[in-house]
Amino acid sequence: MLAGMKRYAQIADILVKHGFGIVVDELFPGLPGHNLKLGRGEESPSLSVYERIRLSIEELGPTFIKFGQILSTRRELFPPELIHELSRLQDQVPALPFPEMEAVLDETLPGWREAFLHIAPYPVAAASLSQVHRGVLADGTQVAVKIQRPGIDEVIETDLLILSSLAERIEVVLPDYRVFNPTGLVREFAGQIRKELDFTRDGKNAERIRRNMAEIGGIRVPRIHWNVSSRRILTMDYIEGVRIDDVESIMGMGHDPANIAERGFAAYIKQIAIDGFFHGDPHPGNLLVMANGDLAFLDFGFCMVLRPQRRETFIRLLAGIAGTDVEACISAFADLGVRVSDEDIELFRDDLYILLLDYSDYEVQQYDFSKMAIELSEILRKYQLQVPGELMRLLKVIGMVGEIALALDPSFCFTERIRPCLDELVKEQYFSYDALKREISTGVGSIRTLLRIPDQVTSALKKVSEGKVRIDVVAHDIRRLQETLDRSTDRIMVGLITSSVVIGSSLLLLASGLNIPNVQYIALFGYGAAVFVGIYAIIHAFRVSRRADLRWR
Repeated sequence: MLAGMKRYAQIADILVKHGFGIVVDELFPGLPGHNLKLGRGEESPSLSVYERIRLSIEELGPTFIKFGQILSTRRELFPPELIHELSRLQDQVPALPFPEMEAVLDETLPGWREAFLHIAPYPVAAASLSQVHRGVLADGTQVAVKIQRPGIDEVIETDLLILSSLAERIEVVLPDYRVFNPTGLVREFAGQIRKELDFTRDGKNAERIRRNMAEIGGIRVPRIHWNVSSRRILTMDYIEGVRIDDVESIMGMGHDPANIAERGFAAYIKQIAIDGFFHGDPHPGNLLVMANGDLAFLDFGFCMVLRPQRRETFIRLLAGIAGTDVEACISAFADLGVRVSDEDIELFRDDLYILLLDYSDYEVQQYDFSKMAIELSEILRKYQLQVPGELMRLLKVIGMVGEIALALDPSFCFTERIRPCLDELVKEQYFSYDALKREISTGVGSIRTLLRIPDQVTSALKKVSEGKVRIDVVAHDIRRLQETLDRSTDRIMVGLITSSVVIGSSLLLLASGLNIPNVQYIALFGYGAAVFVGIYAIIHAFRVSRRADLRWR
């Protein structure tokens, strides 16, 4: 409790320092010991409000920096000026002395001194959550050792409690800000940063992407050394290379930047659209080009997951964007839960069409998917639409990948490159073996539902006969109902048999690559029989219905 109050006081001091005394007065009423300055802030009198927000967040520490970085993906919620400043948040902090990091090694990895020949005392990278030191294992393997900063988990948990209470307070004191869903944003962020604190999850993410990328040549993902890793220590292969945006160094090593761009784009398309599990932080510091030309992925603390149904919807959305298909985009938005009111739908459709049309006319060197995504976000914000956070993060990731590809290859065109990929993925969705299995499952479910109808009607009639339901009918109505049920059951059986023949024939066609003689002829015969039975069933049903109608008139 005392630590929490002390942290509240620190936050208030920082906000006041940067000129947000009025905000402190609203959110911390009666906070003792603070002379609130309600002006612009003595230390930054000439800066804009958005710049002062960024400076405040950086000074507030790792939890708030991470939160600001997450908010920078929500372009549909906040003004572009604020998004720009949040995107500049730096997660660089002074390195801690190695003896403090040794304490973490001693606590979480007993016996590490025997496992390592050497760990460099000076880190190669220092961030708010961890430091990375170069090391050598007992067998001579060069490794990178990621060590969590001591006590950082306690700091983050305290800050999360404060952020949660602030979000609740904002929704009460400033009801106009409820549209931003502060409590929901904090809840989503809390789950993410807790995952990042678990380095075991980080390592598992790396292994999954390593497996998924195995079939793409020239992609490198570091190997995890689990025998010298723990929840707060992660040891992996040490990878040397230059940042992917360092075009001069890449060319100096004798590699074509355009090939690197093509390979990186293909890797991300596979991760997003096929695997449904992708590296969520593709800034240039996490993507290195090695001396042999391999593209290496680093830092897997933040990876995103897309369920198959979500992937299909995102693919349809991207296909709609690439193909200037407004209706496809709106349909995909609706499936994602983004629904435009009836009053705004036509205006929204017009704005979206103009945006897609404008970018479809751009020359190759002019097209910038990240800018298009920003303008799309502004349209969503204009209509105050509630958008899933995963959609905005996905668009940001694709935008960042597009920016890197364009920096490597100025002739790189996002739409020209992604359109054939999307066409192939759409075919995969609707014409693959997995798609056939889904359709078969759906068809079987529908047939089961139809077959339950007679039982349900029988149950209803039983209740009528027991006097539980009172309905006034005459005898010929009951007979007519019975005949209708008999005809319906016959049609269901015919439909079930026909469907079974079609499904079986389809499976035979899929098996035609197994060198089974004449299998395709058997399948075609099955299709012909199904067509014949279907036509006969339709004609027979029409005749029976006409006779029944004449009899009961």
